[in-house]
Amino acid sequence: MSDVKPQRNYDATGRREQARRTRLTVLEVARRRFLESGYAATTLGSVAELAGVSVETIYKAFDNKPGLVKAIFDVAVVGDDEPVPILQREFVRRNIAEPDPRKKLAEYGEHVGEISPRTCPILLVVRDAAASDPGAAGVWANLQAERLTGMTVFAQHLASGDHLRVDVSIEEARDVLWTHNSVELWDLLVNQRGWSNERFGRWVGKQLIAALLPPPTS
Repeated sequence: MSDVKPQRNYDATGRREQARRTRLTVLEVARRRFLESGYAATTLGSVAELAGVSVETIYKAFDNKPGLVKAIFDVAVVGDDEPVPILQREFVRRNIAEPDPRKKLAEYGEHVGEISPRTCPILLVVRDAAASDPGAAGVWANLQAERLTGMTVFAQHLASGDHLRVDVSIEEARDVLWTHNSVELWDLLVNQRGWSNERFGRWVGKQLIAALLPPPTS
C-alpha cells in the first residue's frame, strides 16, 4: 500500500476575492484622502494605516502614489474594477450601435454628466499637483493622452458613419469632443457656476450636436 497522499487542487478563488476586497478598500480610502488633503499631503503610509493594510501591500498592488491615483481614476470612469476594456463596456457598445447621430451625441453628453462627479474631483487634484510634482505631472499627461486617444476614436466613428458636417474634419471633431469632456469645462460650469451634473451633461450633448452635425432636415 502506498503512503503517498493524492494532491489536492489548490483553489485560489478565496484568496483572489480577498485581494480584490483589499484593493477596493485601499482605493476608497485613498480617494477620500486625496480629495480631503490633496496630492502632496496624501502619503501611502497614511492610506495604509486608514485602510488597515501594510505599505508593502499598496506598493505591490499599485507600484507607487502615481499608480494609486491613476487606479482611482480608472475605477471612477467605469464605476467598478472589473477587468473589462472600455470599448466592451455596455454604454460604449450601445452608443456605437445607435444609428441616430443626434441621439448618439445627446446620450454621450448625458454619460459625461453621469460620470463627471466621480472623475472630475480626482482629476482636479492631479491637475493642481502636476505643476509641482513630477509624479502627478506624469499621471496628468497620461490621462490627457488617453482622453485624446478616446476622442480620436469617437471622431473617426462619427466620420465613418457620415455623421459629421461637411466642413468638420476628423481632427476638428476630435478637438471639439476633447474640449467638451474636459475637467476644466466641468469645473467652470458645475463648480463655479453651480450647474447640476445633469444640466451639464444635457448641455454637452446639445453643444456637440450643434458643433459637429449638419442641421436637421425638415
